[in-house]
Amino acid sequence: MRAMVIEKIVDVLQEEPLKSVDMPVPSPHQGQLLIKVDACGVCRTDIDEVEGRSLPSFFPIIPGHQVIGRIVEAKNSSKLKTGERVGVGWIYKSCGKCKYCNEGYENLCDFFQATGRDAHGGYAEYIVAYEDFVYKIPESFSDVEAAPLLCAGAIGWRSLRLTGIKQSDVIGLYGFGASGHIVIQIVKCLYSETKIFVFTRSKKEQNLALQLGAGWAGEITDRPPEFLDVAIDTTPAWFSVLAALKNLKKGGRLVINAIRKENHDRQVMKEIEYETHLWMEKEIKSVANVSRRDIAEFLQIAANIPIKPHITTYSLKDANQALKDLKTGTIPGAKVLVMD
Repeated sequence: MRAMVIEKIVDVLQEEPLKSVDMPVPSPHQGQLLIKVDACGVCRTDIDEVEGRSLPSFFPIIPGHQVIGRIVEAKNSSKLKTGERVGVGWIYKSCGKCKYCNEGYENLCDFFQATGRDAHGGYAEYIVAYEDFVYKIPESFSDVEAAPLLCAGAIGWRSLRLTGIKQSDVIGLYGFGASGHIVIQIVKCLYSETKIFVFTRSKKEQNLALQLGAGWAGEITDRPPEFLDVAIDTTPAWFSVLAALKNLKKGGRLVINAIRKENHDRQVMKEIEYETHLWMEKEIKSVANVSRRDIAEFLQIAANIPIKPHITTYSLKDANQALKDLKTGTIPGAKVLVMD
């Protein structure tokens, strides 16, 4: 099969990070399925892997964790059958035995494994996945439309729940990539009385935010028309954390949706001032991975709304360009690889 692999840690903008290779089609083990990949979303976490902030468990490794495909081998499965369309997300597996797994928080399991980081992912023609961690895809979505729902959408849904948002709140979205442009659609549907302010350096993303119903859109460091009850930060930068905290109301909550922050502006966090950024019972909460509930629940919510992702597609061989476009922010919305 054809696959795009990470062989070493590099800067996405300095050299092509992925190499095209031929690999054997993987064989599923007990409890696993073999899936022929039709589409795979491109995520900022893929860049974190390439650049070493979320270090892969081994090299070379196939990245990609927003996978849509059809089962071609399911002989060990009691739940799914050959030909069914399914999705594979960031959570590849967990131990299934610990306190966190038993309570539905597999995302916090000490033995959490991630698709495309700890096991080969979806930048390839085939993938194997555990049947307990794959999801049937609603028929209302095409393969390309469904791909970003598995991470950008699911992690956005988890982030939104963790804000504790209520009707008539004011929410700020810091960064407006694949996840942000899905979250705004959720908020518009489920919290119709909520004001949405979007903060992004990209003028194209600001325009998209306004088209999708934001009440205001501006730069990361801008002061919005009103203070925020809650905020979600999806940027790779530290300065957006300070900006968001400064714009929170008393008792407000900031949810940071990122596995890692970039190192080059770490000095910014030394500028945090208790009185300005945290006093008056402001809160910061992080998002760690996704659980099975997040993905399964969100797929149904997305179908009911329905979510309409804005997507740019790339062929598998152009995965390097997709990563570059994602990092530079030149194209708004989600990026999805499609198999030829």
